[in-house]
Amino acid sequence: MGPGTYTVLVKLDTARPITFGAAGERSLDAGYYAYTGSAFGPGGLSRVDRHRRVAAGENDTRHWHVDYLLGAEGTSWVGVWITPEADRECEIARSLSGDPITGIGATDCSCVSHLTYSADRESLVDSIATCHEDPA
Repeated sequence: MGPGTYTVLVKLDTARPITFGAAGERSLDAGYYAYTGSAFGPGGLSRVDRHRRVAAGENDTRHWHVDYLLGAEGTSWVGVWITPEADRECEIARSLSGDPITGIGATDCSCVSHLTYSADRESLVDSIATCHEDPA
């Protein structure tokens, strides 16, 4: 697969602490979490398939912050949105409706976070879809 930017939407069934590797533990509320990343290295957007395997319990290796959420008990994969051939990771992460989870997924940029929380699935899905449809 080619390169691009993606946003994965995950549902967390009940409030619980999640440890995000070296980024440490965060107490997360039940609801919806959108993680925005980019894939411009070898394999490109096949990284999304790897994230799906973690969510399905088929891969236990935690490499990116989102893997800790995807592999946690009580989470489920809701969907993914992709913008191929465009590096819009930070722009999209900053534009999503909801509350950022400080320090997650933003280790190589100046963003507050690349993981956003919302109790409202519909508003988060609408903002994800809009961000991936409308290039700036």
